[in-house]
Amino acid sequence: MPAQSTADSAVSSAENAAAPANALGLTADEARAMLADPLMVLVNHTCKMPDDYTFDTKECGSATAVNKTLQTAACDAFLSMQKAAAAQGLNIYISSGYRSYSRQQTLYNNYVKSDGKALADTYSSRPGYSEHQTGLCFDLNTIDDSFGNTKESAWLEQHAQEYGFIIRFPKGKDAQTGYQYEPWHLRYLGIDMATKVYNSGLSLEEYLGITSEYAD
Repeated sequence: MPAQSTADSAVSSAENAAAPANALGLTADEARAMLADPLMVLVNHTCKMPDDYTFDTKECGSATAVNKTLQTAACDAFLSMQKAAAAQGLNIYISSGYRSYSRQQTLYNNYVKSDGKALADTYSSRPGYSEHQTGLCFDLNTIDDSFGNTKESAWLEQHAQEYGFIIRFPKGKDAQTGYQYEPWHLRYLGIDMATKVYNSGLSLEEYLGITSEYAD
């Protein structure tokens, strides 16, 4: 099927009795209203980055980060979270934040050349379908599986939502999110929504009743 916007996908789920219900039990109008919030934009295998989505950015990545910026609200929230983690003797830093379409295209094409398209789709996004293009997500620290065994990762699992973030691709949710477990990949939703998603124990896709599947 063709790529959908976040709002269209959620609304179709709400209107179609055969579609999986969202965890909120939203009506079509309620889904539209919630997803009108720019912080709730969803970009995944099903939902393409909206062409008219614009935002302001602020620099908050580490000195060695390839992409140092995030949306201003997400950046400010990260800096607060980073300070709180540091008070516990923990070191969290952004290694990759906002990415342009062209940057994502380069990364994805390189991964396809290296591992093939099927495998690349489980850990990288096709250009236009990358959440990094929203400026609301980032990769932390080492960006590899070893991060999941660190004290920093354990702390984030318990406290990220207090600052408005979720672990975007949780363990055991590959089929729902379209991505393998990535403990280093956080997404900003704002404190209220992040807390609700965290408390539900669901992935964002499950919470909203939205799929994550490429058309081909």
